[in-house]
Amino acid sequence: MKPTTNNLSAEKQSLLYRIVTNLTFWVLIAIVCGVLLGHYNPDTAIKMKLIGDWFIKIIKVFIAPIIFLTIVLGISGMGDLKKVGRIGIKSLIYFEIVTTFALAIGVAAAFIIQPGKIDKTGLDVQDASQYTGAPKDFSWMQFFLDNFTLQVLLAAIVAGIVLSYSSKREKIVSGLYVCSKYVFMALKFVMYLAPLGAFGGMAYTVGKFGLHTLIPLGKLMLTVYITMAIFIFVILGSIMRYYKLSILEFIKYVKAELLIVLGTSSSEPALPNLMEKLERMGCSKSVVGLVVPTGYSFNLDGTSIYLSMSVIFLAQLYNVHLTFEEVLTIIGLLMITSKGAAGVTGSGFIVLASTLTAIHKIPVEGLAFLLGVDKFMSEARALTNFIGNGVATIVIAKSENEFVEADNPRIE
Repeated sequence: MKPTTNNLSAEKQSLLYRIVTNLTFWVLIAIVCGVLLGHYNPDTAIKMKLIGDWFIKIIKVFIAPIIFLTIVLGISGMGDLKKVGRIGIKSLIYFEIVTTFALAIGVAAAFIIQPGKIDKTGLDVQDASQYTGAPKDFSWMQFFLDNFTLQVLLAAIVAGIVLSYSSKREKIVSGLYVCSKYVFMALKFVMYLAPLGAFGGMAYTVGKFGLHTLIPLGKLMLTVYITMAIFIFVILGSIMRYYKLSILEFIKYVKAELLIVLGTSSSEPALPNLMEKLERMGCSKSVVGLVVPTGYSFNLDGTSIYLSMSVIFLAQLYNVHLTFEEVLTIIGLLMITSKGAAGVTGSGFIVLASTLTAIHKIPVEGLAFLLGVDKFMSEARALTNFIGNGVATIVIAKSENEFVEADNPRIE
């Protein structure tokens, strides 16, 4: 029996309604509008930075309470404090293994594709003086003081442990659950502003740096994006496949958040939503609360790939030959210093400057060639970091039997 005209019309109306009420649709439209404004009216587009910055600031207000509430409720609800310690140690080991793998992949891809084998005389040179001065020694204490997320994480862990032994535990937990409910409810309304944030961020990027800056260093950008895609779909995809999950389904599951990351060039605005979705997917609250915030400081897969590739790119640009031992030294240095590339604007260039200074062979001034296109590559870094932290949380939850199939992507 053929469907009637009325039925077809109703189906079309239903489809149209689902599209226009979908946040992903409006974020995508906002990104396109941002690119167009940045390209055709850069002066106006640069002023849109204020909109993007304000959106990120509003979201950051929610990050601390969400992390605190999630961890405290998770630890107090888990009961077994030895398990909390085991999850923390297991997470750090996983982070170190995967980020080291990412560093090695970045080096290998740069040697194979050789993005630095170009004529540097035609490149757009930016002012890199703020990064090329005498680099400061890496300090774990300073890293902790500069990283508000880690401070909240530590405070929440202590509060969760204390609450586990409190005689008024049930009453306090009940109150915290109510607070958590209203915080996430408020966040849901704030996320309706996501298209504005994406528009402001993308308009500023294109307006400030211009699409024309991509051409001279297009080979480097293409190498970065291809390498990160390989890392996501091959390395992270294999890890997901081991746990009988699909990386494609997971990406589809968080597509709205990925577009927000793409538009704002930062993974922070999507952090609260990622935590909520991972819980709905089936990961326990305690695992999500411990792994995601820690991962945002220690599990920077995209940043690791970019940093290692940039060092090799500059070596090729200046025709500097690196021995196998020097390559291993670069990876070793970045294993430590890359952990300081979180939470501070421009920290990636400071890490690069420190690494180049330690090697004593590659001119630190080479950073000036990267500044023009760095903003366009920050999207790839942020997207890879975001997906990597989601996968890490699933892996830890699965390994700890803290994963209950719920609203999760299709199991394969």
